[in-house]
Order: sequence, then C-alpha cells, then structure tokens
Amino acid sequence: MNHKIAVIGLGYVGLPLAHAFSKKYKVVGFDIAQWRIDELRSGHDRTLELSDEQVNEAIDNGMEFTNQLEDIADCNIYIVTVPTPIDEHKRPDLTPLIKASESIGKVLKKGDIVIYESTVYPGATEEDCVPILEKFSGLKFNEDFFCGYSPERINPGDKEHTVTKILKVTSGSTPKIGKIVDELYASVITAGTHLAPTIKVAEAAKVIENSQRDINIAFVNELAIIFNKLGIDTQAVLEAAGTKWNFLPFRPGLVGGHCIGVDPYYLTHKAQEVGYNPEIILAGRRLNDNMGMYVANQVLKLLIQKEHKIAGAKVLVLGITFKENCPDIRNSRVIDVIRELKEFGTDVVVYDPWADPEEVKREYGLDLLSSPEGKFDAIVLAVAHDKFDELDIEALKNGDNTVVYDIKSKLKESDGKL
Repeated sequence: MNHKIAVIGLGYVGLPLAHAFSKKYKVVGFDIAQWRIDELRSGHDRTLELSDEQVNEAIDNGMEFTNQLEDIADCNIYIVTVPTPIDEHKRPDLTPLIKASESIGKVLKKGDIVIYESTVYPGATEEDCVPILEKFSGLKFNEDFFCGYSPERINPGDKEHTVTKILKVTSGSTPKIGKIVDELYASVITAGTHLAPTIKVAEAAKVIENSQRDINIAFVNELAIIFNKLGIDTQAVLEAAGTKWNFLPFRPGLVGGHCIGVDPYYLTHKAQEVGYNPEIILAGRRLNDNMGMYVANQVLKLLIQKEHKIAGAKVLVLGITFKENCPDIRNSRVIDVIRELKEFGTDVVVYDPWADPEEVKREYGLDLLSSPEGKFDAIVLAVAHDKFDELDIEALKNGDNTVVYDIKSKLKESDGKL
C-alpha cells in the first residue's frame, strides 16, 4: 500500500522508528515541543538515539518535522509513541496518550489506521483511546477507522539492538487490519514480526516483559541485602550460580528509567481495577523502589565506621542517568540516593558527562559538576558509564578513610557494593 505515516512523539521511541520508516515511506514526525522540532530540523538529536548523519538521512529521504496538525492531515497511518508515565501516587498517567488521541481525532479520515506503541495496561487502546478518537473525529471505530497496537521495544543507549533489529509484536482491531499493520512493520523490521491475535494480547505482552525483569532484579537485590548481612560477596555468588546453564544472569542495582520502574504499575493498576491485588509484582516494586535508600544508608554506615562526621561530609556521586552510556535521566533512582544522603546533612555533588545539565537542573534541581575536582569523604559510583573508567578515583579521595561505594560492581576495589 502507498502509506503516508505520521509518528506522534519524537523521543527515544518515535524518532528511531520514524527514521526506519523514512527509508521506504513518506513520513512526518510530529511533536508538540517547538524546541524539539527546531533541533531535529537542524539535524541533531539530543537523545543520541540517532546520529546527526542519521537525522540528516531521514531529512534527505523527505521526512518532515512539525508541530502543526495540518501537516499530518493527509497521512493515513498514525503511530503514537508518546510517554506513559506514572503520577506521584504511582498511578498510570494517560495524559500524553489522551492529548495525542485528541489531536489525531481532529484530522482522522475514513480508512485511516491509528497504531499505538506507548506502553499501557491491557484494554487501554480500545477502552481509553478509541472513544476519544471517535469523539473528536465523528467517525465510527472498525467501520470508518481502525486501530493497531505494536509495543515499542527501544533500549535507550543500545547501539546494537536498534529498532529494526528487535523482533516486533503487532496487532490490529480486526484480522484484516492486523495483517496490514504486521506487513507495515515487517517491511522495515529486519528481525521480523509476531502478529498477536488481539490488541489486548499485544498490550499485555508488553507490560509483562518489564514486569518480569523488575521481579527478577528485585530478587537479586534482596539477595544482595541478605548476603551483605552475611558478609558474602553477592557478585561472587551470582558468578558461581551462573555456571548452571539455566540460571538467569540478573544483577542487583537501582531500577529506574521509563520502562522497568514504571510499566509494572500499569499492570497492577488494571489488576486492582478488576478486583485482584497483585502480590508478587507489588512486592518487587516496593523492594526496588527502596534500594536507593538502602544504598544511602550503607554509605552513611561506612562513613561512621571510618569516623567521619556525617553533617558536612563531602560526597561525590558519579552518574545521574538511569543507565550507563545513555543521556536519559527519566525516573532515575540515583536521585533517591542523593536525597537520602542530603537529608542526613552531607554535602553531595554529582558528576555525569552523559547527562544534560539543564535537563538535570529542571528535573531534579541539581547542578552538575563540569568535572570531578577536589577531595571527597565518600565516592558513590551509581552508573557504570564507560567514561568513568578514565577517572582517577585515588586522586579524588580525601585520604585513606574515604568511603568508595560501588553500586554497579565496576571498580576493582571498594568499601561496599551491591
């Protein structure tokens, strides 16, 4: 078919997808942020998911960037890749999804297909988004327009498993539309596609992927706490256990980001809505959400053991992004460590060569160091950036009593680690 595709939301998910489609189709990238449109038109992507060369390649292929609805009015495929966060009460916040659906509804035409990629709970596409599309378009679902769901599988910062190299789950609101959606993605996803029988199955498949990882990480985080009390090296235990062929290689750590730390709450919300209280999923979430406080308390204990005065102790935290070698600071749980240390009166500074200082200031109220200089009573390696391999940790120590806490087990020597 001769598709013209509009990708709604040009973040970590939408932009790489739009780039992939631009190689075969006419694509318009839509985002409400004027600064994002200006940046992309200039040929740069601050998320670093695409190189400047790739952004310009998309432009050369005819891809347009806009925040004007009239520029996507002649498209027949609309792909929604907006964020689906949680609010302060850890409940799903569908505001971006609702706003995107309202915008699409205003330009929707007969025969158009709206495909959602944003992570949601099972039923959200047909129960929450479709009524909005009908309301704003005046069209009838599965008669005048159709929907699909193909959950995003972007791994921020991963230059090996890029969008076209990860098998894609697809679905449609009718069997015929399912095939059209599947063929659309199969035309650009070299890893292949899997056509799910219904939209709800595809939604559920996505939300359990990260819930499963969350629970497994919670398990090894709990092991780390137990082994710490027993005086056993957690990493050594995991390496020994990992010699068995079917042992899963999860590692302890802070669980943040826009997926693993968020998606399980979408599933638990829907479960509670239908009268079931999920115990294992929520237990895993509670444990992982408290790991930042646990790490901070371990650092404070080590400071006390080394006879440091807690109030005013100088602490350097290395890393604020949610994962290594990536500028994404969304839902970073490193902030939990920082805030807990500050509550006890320590003087905390943060260095992260990957993070955008303005974004960190806006999101967390922190001023990043331009370079790690001075002497510190405690050094916390929170994110395993490769660039930290170049740091001279010894030169940053305030004497032999400096506490070095390695959350990611990256350093050869440390006073404590998960």
